Amino acid sequence: MKQARVLTEQEQKRLLAVVAQGRHAARNRMAIMLSYLAGLRVGEIAALTWGDVLDSNGTVREQVRLAAEITKGGHARVVFVNDRLRKELERYRATLGSEIKSERPLLLTQKRTAFSPNTLCQLMGQLYAQAGLDGATSHSGRRWFITKLAHSGISPKVIMTLAGHKHMTTTQRYIEVNDELMRAAVEVL
Repeated sequence: MKQARVLTEQEQKRLLAVVAQGRHAARNRMAIMLSYLAGLRVGEIAALTWGDVLDSNGTVREQVRLAAEITKGGHARVVFVNDRLRKELERYRATLGSEIKSERPLLLTQKRTAFSPNTLCQLMGQLYAQAGLDGATSHSGRRWFITKLAHSGISPKVIMTLAGHKHMTTTQRYIEVNDELMRAAVEVL
C-alpha cells in the first residue's frame, strides 16, 4: 500500500489557502492543524472534545490525554501542545463564541454532530483534492509531523512515543527521505 504523501511547506500553504476559501474554514483548518502540529490520527481528531483540549478555566491545555478507547493501538497517550497549536486552538475557539462546552466534540459536522473517523477522513481527502495535492491523505499531516521531528534531530525514541507507536520500525516507515535530504547528508562528510 502506497504511503500518504508528505507535503512541502509551499504545498501546505496552498492547502491552507484552499481551506480558507471554503465553507467551514475554521473547523477544517483546525482538523488539518491537529494532524500536522500534533501528529494525530484522523480517528483521534474526530474523537476530541473541548474538555480534552481546554482546562476548567477555558485555557488550552499544555498536554492532551488521549484515552485508550480512541487510539489505534488501544493505549492511552499524551499529546503535547506546542505554541503554534495553542494559537490555532485559541483562534478556532474565538470563531465559535458560546458554543463551547467541555463534553461537545471539538469538530462538528454540518449537522452539528461529531465526525466519524471515516467522514473526517473523506473531508480531509476532499480538501487535499481541492488543493490539487495528489497522493495526499488524512495521514499526510501525521507523516509530516514524524518526518519533521526526525529531520530536526529529535531522538527516535521520543518520536516513537509522541506518535504512539509500539515499535521503532513503524515510526521509521513514516519518515520521508528525498534526494535533497540525501544530498545534504553527504555534504556533511
